[in-house]
Amino acid sequence: MSDEPQVYRSGAGEPVAKLAAGDPGRTSAQIRADIERQREDLGRSVGLLRTRVTELTDWRRQVQEHRRELTVAAGVVGFVVGVRLIARARR
Repeated sequence: MSDEPQVYRSGAGEPVAKLAAGDPGRTSAQIRADIERQREDLGRSVGLLRTRVTELTDWRRQVQEHRRELTVAAGVVGFVVGVRLIARARR
């Protein structure tokens, strides 16, 4: 439980759900419909998250999107290695 009354938090500290006082007027069919709606929402969220994780961990896509930065970094590394090799050879 969090410091806020009636709010559950996840391990990451995000609000997850509020405690419901309960509505005695709700039927079991309404409760089932709410559960099914929440399942569908969760399924959509998991699907979107899976897609996003796949995009972010696709190294080919990352290379394609950051080609200029990678080229500059490779040039800098090559220059530094070359300078060190030349300095070592002169000793």
